[in-house]
Amino acid sequence: MKADYLEESLLCELEERLLQPDIRKSAKDIMDLLADEFIEFGSSGRVFDKQQIINSLQNELIKPLTQRAITEFKTLVLATGVVLVTYRIVRHISGEQPVHSLRSSIWKLNNDQWKMIFHQGTLVKES
Repeated sequence: MKADYLEESLLCELEERLLQPDIRKSAKDIMDLLADEFIEFGSSGRVFDKQQIINSLQNELIKPLTQRAITEFKTLVLATGVVLVTYRIVRHISGEQPVHSLRSSIWKLNNDQWKMIFHQGTLVKES
């Protein structure tokens, strides 16, 4: 069953926050969005924990005029307060070919706050 409209809208907004350069550079903002037990399977094939992601984002070089767009956003309730979200991202960098990826995240409601506990990105060819 998909999440209700308000939950789905909020989770999409949280995913979009994680794409914003000012949020990505803020260790506090990232700490607030990721659960302590967070793990990511990156599109590079590497596995990251919460602290590694925070460190990586602090050192991320964001090229000027980088834009990311979420499409095909969907939710699936796995259990009460646990939601899987899936979507596609197209990253546009001025002067370069767009990069497409499939994304999935698991969000868990903890003390009335949604926290991401898992994320995976997979590079794909344009479809």
